[in-house]
Amino acid sequence: MSNDQLKMPKGFILAGVAAGIARKKGKLDVGVIYAEQPCAAAAMFTTNRVKAAPVLLSQRHISKGKIQAVVVNSGNANACTGKEGINTAWESAKLVAAGLQVKPEQVIVASTGVIGVPLPFAKLKNGILRAIAKIQRPTTNDQPLTAFSQSIMTTDTVPKIVSASFNSNGKKVSITGIAKGSGMIHPNMATMLVFIMTDAAVEKDFLQTALKNGVEPSFNMLTVDGDTSTNDMVMVLASGQAGNKTITAQSRESKIFSQKLSQVCRELTIMIARDGEGATKLVEIMVNGARNFAAAKQVAMAVAKSSLVKTAIFGNDPNWGRVIAAIGYSGENVDPGRVDIAIAAGNRKILMCRNGIDPGFSEVQAKKLLHGKELKLLINLKQGPASATVYTCDFTHGYIDINASYRT
Repeated sequence: MSNDQLKMPKGFILAGVAAGIARKKGKLDVGVIYAEQPCAAAAMFTTNRVKAAPVLLSQRHISKGKIQAVVVNSGNANACTGKEGINTAWESAKLVAAGLQVKPEQVIVASTGVIGVPLPFAKLKNGILRAIAKIQRPTTNDQPLTAFSQSIMTTDTVPKIVSASFNSNGKKVSITGIAKGSGMIHPNMATMLVFIMTDAAVEKDFLQTALKNGVEPSFNMLTVDGDTSTNDMVMVLASGQAGNKTITAQSRESKIFSQKLSQVCRELTIMIARDGEGATKLVEIMVNGARNFAAAKQVAMAVAKSSLVKTAIFGNDPNWGRVIAAIGYSGENVDPGRVDIAIAAGNRKILMCRNGIDPGFSEVQAKKLLHGKELKLLINLKQGPASATVYTCDFTHGYIDINASYRT
């Protein structure tokens, strides 16, 4: 969590309700975000060629101009559902628009859950109407951030919410992000559902640039299982209600806004990696000494995606041979005789491989270190000045249990 207290940026109202779409009885599964004024908006979407109906619709809507509402459901992806799926997405946008008195083209639609099953529109409609009623008549007992975050969860075990703030022209600006992600997590983009709100006034083109710059070192450096979903998106809405002068690429405040947005993205990324399906450990794969960033990322991703590496970490097995094997098949021209590999936890570090061979480390001490819940796998290629960090988790029996029966 960010050092800033979690708070709702000005100009946004959220709601989350249970509509019976998710399999678990009583689970919140429909969420709505309402912006009191049309917002500058930016987004990045999955690069999977199989795109869900809500992704296709939202891509069109965000390209047309400002956005004023978001509707999202969990429990059903509305993916690979043909014309019926497209119609369901469009009808949900129209329903939200009518209830909140905005244009249908100003509504972003998102879904997450099982692929290939028609989304039951009657249940979705009921959920949307109840969420709109909560937005129109909020009470002091409402906890909208928590309710919305729970409504977008599938196999997540905890809500993921991060806030940050800064001053712009004497005005306090807030940024709050809410993420859903636990499995089917891998770049590019966005490998999960992420909704970021800010009350800053931000020019649209700069907002898109700032989002892309925030996504590349965070969500695009994250992998849980190497699978990219059909429904992924990350978006940011800027309400302008903070009253600051509009931030553009040329503004003095552009740097601090970008830094804070990137901070929110990075902290959400770490939350997703820590909450990977069945995960018991957060793992950072840190590659140094690469020729360039692309090479460092490719090596780090190869190691992070390796089922053998991830299961070894789960079993507290300091099997660095699996790591160097992944480095070798990464596709990068690496000299194995120069590679160093170490593990670290807290302020402790053990070198397991020096210049491609065992330096004589204590396997007992290494196993003890691997019992930690937050680990770093440090790789030095000694071939250049570049580095990259990829976030991942271990691979456990729990992951298999969750995904062996996900649809049934």
